Amino acid sequence: MQARSKLKPGQKGTRKLVELYGSRLVCVRYRYDEQSRKRFKTVELIVEESQWTPPPIKPDKLVGVRVELNEAELQRKVKLAGGKWFPQHKVWRLRYDQAVALGLEARIEHRKVSNTTNQRKSKSL
Repeated sequence: MQARSKLKPGQKGTRKLVELYGSRLVCVRYRYDEQSRKRFKTVELIVEESQWTPPPIKPDKLVGVRVELNEAELQRKVKLAGGKWFPQHKVWRLRYDQAVALGLEARIEHRKVSNTTNQRKSKSL
């Protein structure tokens, strides 16, 4: 089964579901099964809400940091701090403690960054 579209509440095709589920509605997906030749409409709902504190990030964890192309001085600082450029993801790979020291916490990409030093073989970020 293949999901072909994902709609946010308020988009065309979600009106009745928004009326039914209100603010608990996260998204509506349309899934297609070629074998049975059927389309399924599914919803993602919030069923519980509670407080959560994210675990602390280890200082030596590698993180991806966004630095714009026109920010040459900041790129130089990141490189001096040990950062490596990942062109396939358009982010700099840098230790978390170094990113914080440079004041770049808001620019951290919260996706996995590979510990592999060979950037060509690294597929994860």
